[in-house]
Order: sequence, then C-alpha cells, then structure tokens
Amino acid sequence: MLRLLRVLGLPIAATLACAAAPAARAEPGAHACEREPFRIVIDVGHTAQAPGATSARGVPEFAFNLKLAERIEQLLLDTGFRRSVLLITEGRSRKGLAARIKRANALGADLFLSIHHDSVPNKFLEKWKFEGKERGFSDRFSGHSIFISHDNSDRVGSLQFARLLGTQLRERGLHYTPHYTDRIMGHRQRLLVDAQAGVYRYDQLLVLRDTDMPAVLLEAGSIINRDEELRMGSDEHQTAVSAAVVDAVESFCATRRPRSPTREASRASGVSKQATAPAAAMPVRAIKQR
Repeated sequence: MLRLLRVLGLPIAATLACAAAPAARAEPGAHACEREPFRIVIDVGHTAQAPGATSARGVPEFAFNLKLAERIEQLLLDTGFRRSVLLITEGRSRKGLAARIKRANALGADLFLSIHHDSVPNKFLEKWKFEGKERGFSDRFSGHSIFISHDNSDRVGSLQFARLLGTQLRERGLHYTPHYTDRIMGHRQRLLVDAQAGVYRYDQLLVLRDTDMPAVLLEAGSIINRDEELRMGSDEHQTAVSAAVVDAVESFCATRRPRSPTREASRASGVSKQATAPAAAMPVRAIKQR
C-alpha cells in the first residue's frame, strides 16, 4: 500500500490516519523532502524513575509519552524517514536531563521533538475516587500546547516546525489550550507567539534551549482532565496526532537540506557506539535507531 501511495503521490501519513487531513502545504522555495537522510529525534518525556505528572486515574505521564512517541516513530519509519530515533532516558532529575540533551546533540539530528502530556498546578486539583482510591483531577482545561525556546541555536527553525505542527493538529480538529496566557498560571504563564498554531515561548526548558538543532516540545493533551485522559489513550487520537507530526515533518524537511554526513561525523565520531552499546544509565533500547 505504501508503494502505491508513493506512486500516486498521495500524502502517506494523512492517508493512513483515521482522522486524516490534507497534507501539509509546502512553503515557498521548498524542494522535495529527502526522507532517507533526514533524522528526527523523538524524545520520550521524563523517565521510568521520574515519570512526570499523574493522570486523573493514576497512570504516570511517562506511560502516555512512551506510547505516543512509539506510534509517531513507527509512522515516520513506515513513511520513509528511516533514520528516525526514539530517545528514552533512564535516571532522575537534572542529571538524566543533561544526558538526554547530550545524546540528542551527538546524533546530529535535523529536528528534535519532545513528547509530553500536560497536568495543572496543584491549586487547581479537585478530588474524586477511582477504583477505590482518591485521585486528583481537573476538568477545567483541555487541549494540547506547543513550546519553543528563543535561546535555541535555531529558533527560526524551531518556530517554523512548531507552526507546521500546530497547523496540522488544527486541521485534524484538535484544539490547543489558551490557559498558559492566563495570569492565574503564575510563574507557569507563557507568551503565546502564534495564536493560530498554539505555539508558546518557554526559554527555560533545557531540552529546547540546549539542543543544537530545531527543537519543539508537544504537550499532547491534559491527562489530569478525566475526559481528555481517555482520549489521549485512544488509538484514534494517537493516530491523528502521529499523522499530524509526520506531515509536519515532511513539510519541514522539504524546506531544509539534511545535515551532511561529513558534518555529522565531525560532530560525534562515537554516535554508532552510543546507539548500540549500553551505558551506565542507559539500557540498550534507550536509543532505538534504524
């Protein structure tokens, strides 16, 4: 089927998605996307040891992040982005975060996308019982959000991809949450830099600031919202988000030349070892590369 779609020139990711939308439109000056050499790192937010937020039904954020990131990676591979990398980090706190950034930079990627799922400040939480246990929830906010850092080495590229991704999500009927602009968010309040695509500026996020390629963080939805938590776990929703990512990646790829092998080799001669050999805090599957 994939071969037939390529022959016909159809948007593969959007065709495969059950919530398909029109393919991402190429920007002026775009060339044909060179999928084979283009590398995107799909970063699974948080770790098994530091799993992030807890959903309204008690599921750790890391489980949601991993499932969606694996779905995105597989669709990227299926549509010809054979150098896609799924980045899974072990450990806790800042040390694990530093290792995540170091490995992402060593891979010489063309694009970095970190997958997360959102919660709310504790002051917004209410209590309910689920399966006999008291849990926290907040149905007040829903929707995804996209973040970039102006301190990234390629902030123009970061904003470009963020806008493409936000547009693809919107065309699939998904909405972003505007609550980060509200003063009630306190120190979590963010500047909305694109009100159409739902792109926020968050300069302090290390994975966006210190990665040396265009970098975007996607909060795919609120798992503390009881209805949205169920949507986040559904195959239909994950397929729609994955297809949006792949079509956005293809449009972004079409405006850029992949990093040359020479440049990549000069950056990190030990990348192949890092991708295949376990380190002290990194199991073999921590970087999955094809």
